[in-house]
Amino acid sequence: MNSDVEVSIICNAYNHGKYIRDALDGFVMQRTGFKYEVLIHDDASTDNTADIIREYEAKYPDIIKPIYQKENQYSKDVWITDVFQLRRSKGKYIALCEGDDYWTDPDKLQKQHDALESHPETDICVHASTLINASDGTVTGAVEHGKEMTVIPVEKVIEGGGAFVSTNSILVRREILTERRKFVDVCPLDYTYQISGSIKGGMLYLPDNMSVYRVSVPGSWSVSSEKNRRANLAFIKELVAGLKQLDTDTGRKYHKTISKKLFRLFLSRVHLRLLILFKR
Repeated sequence: MNSDVEVSIICNAYNHGKYIRDALDGFVMQRTGFKYEVLIHDDASTDNTADIIREYEAKYPDIIKPIYQKENQYSKDVWITDVFQLRRSKGKYIALCEGDDYWTDPDKLQKQHDALESHPETDICVHASTLINASDGTVTGAVEHGKEMTVIPVEKVIEGGGAFVSTNSILVRREILTERRKFVDVCPLDYTYQISGSIKGGMLYLPDNMSVYRVSVPGSWSVSSEKNRRANLAFIKELVAGLKQLDTDTGRKYHKTISKKLFRLFLSRVHLRLLILFKR
């Protein structure tokens, strides 16, 4: 790890030409008292995403550090964050933001960095965010958990699922993602990143709204999975395996909470199977 870089921003992009400037502008506008890097991965986009990234790379060569794939890695079932991004990260902390989302506060990184530095008992910091519809830009809601800084217990994070916080609000200590428990390897998702970061001392939450999360983005995983019930079933199966491994990894400390979550996933699987059976 290079101590000169305090935060590594991981940004994965694919056909985000309509949105990627917002993401990149949110990165380069950050006002910090430390160095940070933007590790952006273009997964062989077929639109102008790579061209836009090259513009920013030329303008900010010390910050923007891209990978341009010639073949799409996601279609090969490669977990891009693990294989290409974490391995080259240098920061003490990892920030996450997909190429179709963006940050709105130039002090976001500094605020979260200072919060974690002041709370060594916690490994992850998140904040409030705004949800907007990608098709027309209308605000559809917000992801927030109160108006005061607080520590959210891991049980609430497990109950909440992947949408409990916006992925682009996460700042986490690097070792949580690189030296991680087995359940994250079984189910390497943003959801398990959130849980892993919360196990030691909960999830530190800041009420500042500092990012925008786009919903209903064409081609996104969430939109695709809604249209493909079998893919959704496979996703739930992966979640179940990850939660069962979490139960083992934590010595059944959160067994009651995990069991409730598993039961809800069971009901979701039954519902999806009935829809597939009756082709509805």
